[in-house]
Amino acid sequence: MLTAELMKRLDEKEQRIIDIRRHLHEHPELSFEEEETAAYIEEFYKEVPVDSVETNVGGHRGIVATIKGGRPGKTIAIRADFDALPIQEETDLPFASKNEGVMHACGHDGHTAYMLILAETLAELKDQLAGTVKVIHQPAEEMPPGGAIGMIQAGVLEGVDAVFGIHVMSTMKTGNIFYRSGNTQTGRARFKLLVQGKGGHGSSPHMANDAIVAASSFVMNCQTIISRRMNPFDTAVVTIGSFDGKGQFNVIKDAVTLEGDVRTMSEESRELVEEEVRQFAKGLEASFGVQTTLEYANDYPVLYNDPQATERVREALLQAAIPEVEAVTEAAPQPPSEDFAYYLQEKPGCFFYVGAKPEGKQWYPHHHPKFEIDEKSLLISAKAMAAVVGAYCGKDES
Repeated sequence: MLTAELMKRLDEKEQRIIDIRRHLHEHPELSFEEEETAAYIEEFYKEVPVDSVETNVGGHRGIVATIKGGRPGKTIAIRADFDALPIQEETDLPFASKNEGVMHACGHDGHTAYMLILAETLAELKDQLAGTVKVIHQPAEEMPPGGAIGMIQAGVLEGVDAVFGIHVMSTMKTGNIFYRSGNTQTGRARFKLLVQGKGGHGSSPHMANDAIVAASSFVMNCQTIISRRMNPFDTAVVTIGSFDGKGQFNVIKDAVTLEGDVRTMSEESRELVEEEVRQFAKGLEASFGVQTTLEYANDYPVLYNDPQATERVREALLQAAIPEVEAVTEAAPQPPSEDFAYYLQEKPGCFFYVGAKPEGKQWYPHHHPKFEIDEKSLLISAKAMAAVVGAYCGKDES
């Protein structure tokens, strides 16, 4: 069987997965700037018997490797992202980032490492494949509007029947794999609000119009969107992450700029929050006599896992009986947003999770300067995706 042979060969390549991950971790790059990482991936495929490699896909450094099986069958796409974050690493790992202020703080180095070795192994066994596997190496997942949009516009999903992705999770137990059907990760929006008042002397507020007071009212009002406008059974978060009100203690501020983040678990909630934010911003003009300018942008949509594809993933993982996997478990909804959601708007598929919480030491969440994963999760990820490929392309299917 294809799946069994994939597992056997992946076992033999575990250290190579780890070595690739450590190399990438040591040389991280930011969104849309991953020239060295892309070049590394391209060089890797020069020695791999894939049928084709497309580079510079999607207007940036995206890469797609296509593996055509020896028998007819479905076409599936499997995706790994490869960008890092603007974070100064504080892990003290021997392979810590050598690039000042840039770090793989979300596990994308691990995604790329396992996917490269899985692609190599699939190419070695392509005569046993029924169908075609498109391996998507995507840049800029962390940078709105996300690299997925450009990849899709470039046609990476043309002819694809289903699309799959994995995220390693430092917050989830190593040895466990997690899945969820339906709405799984939040959609995201961001906004910037300029509140223009009238500056003046701190002793004479009657001769000025304090932008800080007006902007503070907006901050507090936004919190009532969740507590007083949302259905209590829905999920949403509004965060004001930046309040640029720095000035002088005895000077009334004439202008303030706010920036906010919105997460919702349904399109209906997304629309409601946007409407309320716009109303509160406009209301400041009537309430405080200030002028407001609001920029509001919806980016990553809600990530929706197709129920049928998700069930097939669950069954494939259970049937594969991966020795390193202790449990295949339904996950709770995940608060972060993910641009894999764009692929799932176009094709049925599933985005699922591999536990990577370090054992026996302090663990840190994603995007933390001390973020680290248990490297056992890399082989598990490769085997988990191999099981999915085997389920879809392991036998002849119409």
